[in-house]
Amino acid sequence: MRTIDWVDGRIIAIDQTRLPDVLTTLRIDAVDQLVDAIRRLAVRGAPALGVAGALGVALAARNGGDVRAEAARLRSARPTAVNLAWGVDRVLARLGEGLDAVVAEAVHVLEDDVRRNRELGFRGARWLVDRLGGGPVNVQTHCNAGALACVEWGTALGVVRALRDSGALGHVYVDETRPLLQGSRLTAWELARMGVAHTVVVDSAGPTVIARGLADAVVVGADRIAANGDVVNKIGTYPLALAAARAGVPFVVAAPESTIDPATPDGARVEIEVRDPAEVVGDRPTAALNYAFDVTPADLVTAIITDERIICGKPVG
Repeated sequence: MRTIDWVDGRIIAIDQTRLPDVLTTLRIDAVDQLVDAIRRLAVRGAPALGVAGALGVALAARNGGDVRAEAARLRSARPTAVNLAWGVDRVLARLGEGLDAVVAEAVHVLEDDVRRNRELGFRGARWLVDRLGGGPVNVQTHCNAGALACVEWGTALGVVRALRDSGALGHVYVDETRPLLQGSRLTAWELARMGVAHTVVVDSAGPTVIARGLADAVVVGADRIAANGDVVNKIGTYPLALAAARAGVPFVVAAPESTIDPATPDGARVEIEVRDPAEVVGDRPTAALNYAFDVTPADLVTAIITDERIICGKPVG
């Protein structure tokens, strides 16, 4: 089933907060519901957020009212991932052409996500096999950049899926990704459904997995890639990049072209979302700095794999 879809004039999306225990869907009929789903991470993952933004504008146009105001609310629902604003703006540009054009553009963004991420996945798999001199390739990944983060295929896990389909995949090491455990809850769930051998690793042990030679490559997704090649991804990505550089292991970022933000010169200019401390400490009266993302400098990135190209050692914008 698709992570997010447009069915009979409404958005249908998997509620990712209920996984892995319960697989259930949300029926979203209003922008208020969609903004809530995005903020509480029921809908998450950079490409999926791009699709959600596109479908959200279609939903606002179908419901009438001030579509541009609703679009502005959607754009600001999560500030770090550029795909959300990209999806909103792409469909909003068709507003003057009428409802049918708006819906058609939103559905095109939805369908095109599947094609683009499939192409990205096989391009990344081929690059890794060539770089490493063949398989099987043992991969370490962080957070969730699979089908749940897209519509169907995945970015980082799309590369893993393509390696599996090519007979070149070894073992996958899954960082748990605290505090909301997108790795141990979501990525491990996806890999189990794919029949892929995997091991969950506590975040603090992630660099040690690399240092001990268990992973041949680190493959992660991205929420924004700045023009200079700095990569913004889930908190905990930067330490993996440092460890990979020390060990001489390829650190690969898999993301669609829509995640590249040429208007942002470098990672220092990106607003990093700080989430509720309660996600870390619960109801205890303890201060907690809950950064949702970190910035990996471009010089630590071996390659950026997109649906259109491979970028190595040069600005991307």
